[in-house]
Amino acid sequence: MRKSPPAFLRMRLALTDDQLMIRDAAERFLGDVSDSAAVRRAMAGELGYEPMVWRRIAEELGWCALAIDERYGGLGLGPVELVLIQEQAGRRLLCAPFFSTVCVAATLIDAIGTDAARAQWLPRIAAGACTLGVPLYGAFDAAASEVRALGAHVDGARVRLDGMVAQVADGASADVLLLLAKTEGGFGLFAVERGAPGVEIAALPTFDRTRRFARVHCDGVPARRIDDAARIAKGLPRAAALLRLYLAAEQLGCAQQCLDLTVAYTAQRRQFGRPIAAFQAVKHRCAQMMVKIEALRSAVYGAAAAAADARVPTRALAMDCTMARLIAVDAAFYCAQEAIQLHGGVGFTWEYDPQLYFKRALAAANWFGRAEHLAAELADAVFEEGV
Repeated sequence: MRKSPPAFLRMRLALTDDQLMIRDAAERFLGDVSDSAAVRRAMAGELGYEPMVWRRIAEELGWCALAIDERYGGLGLGPVELVLIQEQAGRRLLCAPFFSTVCVAATLIDAIGTDAARAQWLPRIAAGACTLGVPLYGAFDAAASEVRALGAHVDGARVRLDGMVAQVADGASADVLLLLAKTEGGFGLFAVERGAPGVEIAALPTFDRTRRFARVHCDGVPARRIDDAARIAKGLPRAAALLRLYLAAEQLGCAQQCLDLTVAYTAQRRQFGRPIAAFQAVKHRCAQMMVKIEALRSAVYGAAAAAADARVPTRALAMDCTMARLIAVDAAFYCAQEAIQLHGGVGFTWEYDPQLYFKRALAAANWFGRAEHLAAELADAVFEEGV
């Protein structure tokens, strides 16, 4: 006889009035400052983002402080609110160091950082006083080849890094680089000033220009170790789950915007004397996009609610976030390619936006686990649980 689900699985998933207000405010703000023209200007700029928009995000809206504890100068909210922001950021392809600094760096520091590191870095992140560049690994695993390629050498109180990190998000513009490196006892988390002696940074020419990457080479670079080794075993799995969740939320926004763009275009594009949106085949394809988006939205919001509930075990949370991420890879790619197809001959041209979302969908599919890696993780977890 099947057991009743635990209480945390019967949680209510409706958004509160405050959460709806956060979502709607983000939608309005990003609709103004991150429209198609603004995204293209940022892509062509030196930094890859507009500093004034970043200052407004940090100072006027307080998004950087959203999920940071109040004792560190944050607003003390949580994953649900950050997911709502990420969804709108993905919808508008926000060009800013928000994902690398607020979603990735702050999550890692909070999960595995020492007390001193959290007291030093989280208030700065909350205030928008610094930006951090972070690697977006293929699989967030300490044994991954990306981590082994960078080694830390400890000589008393001095720490030096040697090696290379292939892809660091916002690495060429961030104030500080937050890097995982191999140590004698496993690995550690290290903070490196971008202008430190021995650091060589090369901007990478990537096809998705809405998020900048750089290759970082370290040659005896002085660094500060900020992780607490005693917290890694418990903290890193939860952090990895949250990073997948925040990325899935971004992909949800991308998929939704692809549908919105397609509906608007097919409503005004005419063939045989009527809008192509009236054709049954077009309707069916848009409906399938919506089905995938709503399935993804349920998975993302459900995982976010689980992340906000302290009763949910890390293992259960990891499965929820991995599932959301797996659905997101499929939905974002499907909706982006359908948007291109339903825009017809102009769908892949530079002047129209579907190609930007297609590039983001392809790039994001490689971060924190490819689809086959995610599916294998879920299969292993299901067999282990005996579900």
